[in-house]
Amino acid sequence: MFDKILIANRGEIAIRIIRACRELGIGTVAVYSTADKSALHAQIADEAICIGGPRSSDSYLNTKALIAACEITGAKAIHPGFGFLSEDSSFVKLCDKCGIKWIGPNAAAMEAMGNKANAKGAMIEAGVPVVTGSDGVVESLEDAKKISAEIGYPVLVKASAGGGGRGIRRADSEEELEEALSAAKQEAIQFFGNGDVYIEKFIVNPRHVEIQIIADEHGNAVHLGERDCSCQRRNQKVLEESPSPIMTPELRGKMGQAALRAAKVYGYYNAGTVEFLVDKDKNFYFMEMNARIQVEHPVTEMVTGVDLIKEQIRIAMGLPLSFRQEDIELTGHVIECRINAEDPRQNFRPCPGKIQSIHMPGGFGVRIDTAVYQGYQIPPYYDSMIAKLIVKGRNREEAITKMKVALSEMLIEGIQTNIDFQLNLLRDKEFESGDFDIGFLNRKDLT
Repeated sequence: MFDKILIANRGEIAIRIIRACRELGIGTVAVYSTADKSALHAQIADEAICIGGPRSSDSYLNTKALIAACEITGAKAIHPGFGFLSEDSSFVKLCDKCGIKWIGPNAAAMEAMGNKANAKGAMIEAGVPVVTGSDGVVESLEDAKKISAEIGYPVLVKASAGGGGRGIRRADSEEELEEALSAAKQEAIQFFGNGDVYIEKFIVNPRHVEIQIIADEHGNAVHLGERDCSCQRRNQKVLEESPSPIMTPELRGKMGQAALRAAKVYGYYNAGTVEFLVDKDKNFYFMEMNARIQVEHPVTEMVTGVDLIKEQIRIAMGLPLSFRQEDIELTGHVIECRINAEDPRQNFRPCPGKIQSIHMPGGFGVRIDTAVYQGYQIPPYYDSMIAKLIVKGRNREEAITKMKVALSEMLIEGIQTNIDFQLNLLRDKEFESGDFDIGFLNRKDLT
């Protein structure tokens, strides 16, 4: 049992981890930047240490400061949450060297899965369906043209070290390829410090469906069903739900087993998510594996009843999974809406500022994951997501109705948010029908 865990993150995920630790009787250490001195996670943790200036590079990405914080407080484990250093294998190695337990997969698995181009080759060997594309990293424009001509347009140029929808560009012809290649490389360098890209065939009008897996260090692995993440705007997830409207028990079984094979390739343990594209004929193709807990993990928690954060901590302690595959049962329908401090009418421009007043919805089957409060000053330095609103109904129709009611009750004054945009999405006939694809939000104006 860990006596104390340091949480190398901020916002709602830091709060989520603090709560799980408290329920397990484990002490918590929060770290914060100078901009987050009044942040909720810094106030409610057992201990809190300032690790640097407001910019992420000076604080939440400051590995030396994080290790020093562990040494000062005596924390013997780090939970990275998502984003920031959660998929940085070099930091995992540093933690190992310093005798600090990383609550997540090992560095070797992270490196293998972190390079999307190499991971694709491993999936082929494991018998996991993949999208046709380049065999590894594309080195030149000439190679890109040759590969794209062979597989046929449209194609996607994708960052090898990418994630979160960054470093992706579509090319519908050879004339567009050079610009797409250049833009993807530049964005990849900006966000990941690695300009390597690869090319794959663009699947027309697919669904984005991901499988949550969790595995212990004793060889046990389980999948916990799917999350449909097809509601995306410019490759950024807006709303997630489970079960997927297109799912059948047979398809879920096939995708779940494929996800477990993907994890087994590298001896993966702890929580992870295997993301797939699903075409109109319900053929599915491996996209990538995220070696961390996901933003949308509450969807899986509410539909399965499994506390993923607690399970992550148990695994890091060396304990076996507390359940087997046959114990997992999906009940009801769950929807999560991401609430962002942004102005949809101004091209979703981030809107930091002071929250003048706030009211969060409640009731049966309603969950709020957030770290904001009345009077809180949202800093301009970090991601604009300020809350996750999650609801559970007996079926999809009830879940949609419940989410509409919850959003209608949600009040945040002093800043602009996307609450009305989410309401417009839930009222959309295409969404209500369940017959939509990964690009449908880019074709609509719901502002």
